[in-house]
Amino acid sequence: MKQEALTLFDLNALVRRSLEQCLPDEYWIQAELSDVRSNSTGHCYLEFIQKDPRSNNLIAKARGMIWSNIFRLLKPYFEEATGQMFGSGIKVLVKVTVQFHELYGYSLTVLDIDPTYTLGDMARRRREILQQLEEEGVLTLNKELEMPLLPQRIAVISSATAAGYGDFCHQLQHNSRGFFFYTELFPAMMQGNQVEESVLSALDRVNARLGDFDVVVIIRGGGATSDLSGFDTYLLAAACAQFPLPIITGIGHERDDTVLDSVAHTRVKTPTAAAELLINRMDEATDQLEYLSTRLREGASAFLERESGRLLSCQARISALVVHRLSDARFRLLTASKDLMQVSAALLARQRHRLELFQQRITDASPDKLLARGYSITLKEGKPVTDASQVSLGDEIITRLHHGELTSIVNSELLQSSNCKSSNRK
Repeated sequence: MKQEALTLFDLNALVRRSLEQCLPDEYWIQAELSDVRSNSTGHCYLEFIQKDPRSNNLIAKARGMIWSNIFRLLKPYFEEATGQMFGSGIKVLVKVTVQFHELYGYSLTVLDIDPTYTLGDMARRRREILQQLEEEGVLTLNKELEMPLLPQRIAVISSATAAGYGDFCHQLQHNSRGFFFYTELFPAMMQGNQVEESVLSALDRVNARLGDFDVVVIIRGGGATSDLSGFDTYLLAAACAQFPLPIITGIGHERDDTVLDSVAHTRVKTPTAAAELLINRMDEATDQLEYLSTRLREGASAFLERESGRLLSCQARISALVVHRLSDARFRLLTASKDLMQVSAALLARQRHRLELFQQRITDASPDKLLARGYSITLKEGKPVTDASQVSLGDEIITRLHHGELTSIVNSELLQSSNCKSSNRK
């Protein structure tokens, strides 16, 4: 016999009654949130999904809802406990009842949530990211950078309207010792789903001007703790870990560190604390400089005092030595002077004797002495005539005697006579 046909409503009603009978209790389920949204009435509509851990493909999905009276209590409780915004992409452990509506179909109604499960999942994800960075050898690269002694040029990544950014700048500008700091803001979204993309973009802009800055400060401040999930991503952590300038984080939460805090060079609690860190660094450098300056002055004074003592000692020794050496030199000079006088006298005597001998020889060879013996000298134009051929007819010659001179004119007879005499002698 043919079974009576059911309307769709009747079939759905049968399904509803069956589910109510088979699944009458409340159940704790583990799932990932997807497509979370709320409407003006305060109800929250969402999807629960489950993915294959290997392929990441969806293997289960169910609609869910949270009534407004539950949602207004559950959401702040969850976000306060986890520091994580109640939204898509997080894993939760929720208590649900199974519902089936003839018009809307199968759904799960949320009654409660266990934040510790989500905290555990978040912690697991952080550990996985940190482990991956460690395996890649980049986890501590930024921490290993040397913090500049004078971190005065600061690239700030923050929201321009964030209260924390204003507090940070005010703290730097009004430091008690009057240190100068140059800050430049690189605006970024510090909450919501765009945190990762926005902060990475800001880091890229800073990286393009590395020579202009000493450190990078990422500050948040004033935002809800539920917006911290944006700082727990692998891409952002990897970029910060490998950034070539020291990164200081002051994201404004005290209880838990984000992955970004774990890879940054230095993590502080608040933007104000980040400013204090930089001021203290300048303080330390100034104190060290003053200490070194004092040591330099004291060392220089001690050195000059020692050298002054050495100089006086050397001066005394030199004075005694000079006196002694001058005395020796004076004695040697007197001795040398006496010896020189004796040598000079002997030399002069020898030279005088030689001169006397030369004078005697010159006297013996003097023409006057020859003339006195009857010899004469014939001169022509002041030059001696030694040969008759040196004169010609009409030449005037002078004959010098011992006493007086004779002047003669050469004539032909005399010249001939002279020539004949010369011929007879030959």
